[in-house]
Amino acid sequence: MIDTERMREYVMELIRVDSVSKKEKEVAVKLKRDLDELGAECYFDNAGDRVGANTGNLIAKIEGNESNAPPILLSAHMDTVEPGEGIEPSIDDGVIRSDGTTILGSDDKAGLAVIIEVLRTIKDRGLPCGNIEIAFTVCEEIGLLGAKHIATSAFDAKYGIVLDSSSPSYLVTQCPSSEKLEFRVIGLEAHAGVCPERGLSAIQVAGEAISKMNLGRIDEETTANIGLISGGMGVNIIPNCVHITGEVRSHSERKLRKQIDHMRTCFKEAASHYEVVLDGERVPARVEEVIERLYEKMDVSTDSVPAKLINKAVENLDHEITPRKIGGGCDANYFNLKGIECVNLGTGMREIHTVNEYLVLEEFNRSAEIMLEALQLNTRLKG
Repeated sequence: MIDTERMREYVMELIRVDSVSKKEKEVAVKLKRDLDELGAECYFDNAGDRVGANTGNLIAKIEGNESNAPPILLSAHMDTVEPGEGIEPSIDDGVIRSDGTTILGSDDKAGLAVIIEVLRTIKDRGLPCGNIEIAFTVCEEIGLLGAKHIATSAFDAKYGIVLDSSSPSYLVTQCPSSEKLEFRVIGLEAHAGVCPERGLSAIQVAGEAISKMNLGRIDEETTANIGLISGGMGVNIIPNCVHITGEVRSHSERKLRKQIDHMRTCFKEAASHYEVVLDGERVPARVEEVIERLYEKMDVSTDSVPAKLINKAVENLDHEITPRKIGGGCDANYFNLKGIECVNLGTGMREIHTVNEYLVLEEFNRSAEIMLEALQLNTRLKG
């Protein structure tokens, strides 16, 4: 029943609208206009003001024709990563790609398009449905910030489905916790050619610390990364300060804490190896740190209502799906934390966060079919 051609053209439209994190307004306005045409009640919340974005989360509600059916939440995020401006998508052999100079933005324009097409199909065909609530969020890619600041009082739904993962052959039920780590290494500036012995190189301290760290895949549940480094004032100045930002993710709180302590120790021990004595006074290298929890892990039972809806829909459509634990976070982390039980269904996107990103149309179409069937099944439940 899904109009696959219409959905394909729609996702191409969305992809062409720039919406890097904190600059989602243009695509948000388009989505609101399209939801208005479907008879939705829409508004923007204040999340944009709280995170420094040019728009808030787009919240919508479509009143169903089955009053006894429980409400359900559908969600996808509006922002993309960089380089995500001026995207030129094209289709070849059942796959949508960019021209290779930018990401594609199927993460998460594909999720947005699936939701809109499913709603259009329900309206066009007069299909039964309960109340459908929608959250199109901002700033997911920089810490799930839109979902973090969303008010659960906006929703009546107790469960829902987020569309923001790869293949619809998998149902994401487990995502890790994540913490952001910021280290500021403080050395001492000096002229690099005249008196380097009077300086302490913050870059050298940071380099030693990072060289001793276990990074990347730590174990089957844990990853760690140093992603940003900045500092120094010139090639002829011993650098007095370096900022380093990284993250740790894990499905295990114990392993998360262990990895963070390891990285902190690397910086402290490296700093302890460096000092100078100036005019009889000892000047050591120092490290300042800020550690922030980005989001809590999610672990949704396969016996939960949204998981059962998806699994039954897949069975009815003669597809296959298996539960999956992934290493990335998603808005479902926060929805679950706030008491709305959510799973994450794939839309066919691949190699996300790279210029090689692509969208597999067969899986994209299958995701929409599964969603439509799940919403039909939801009407048979009692609210």
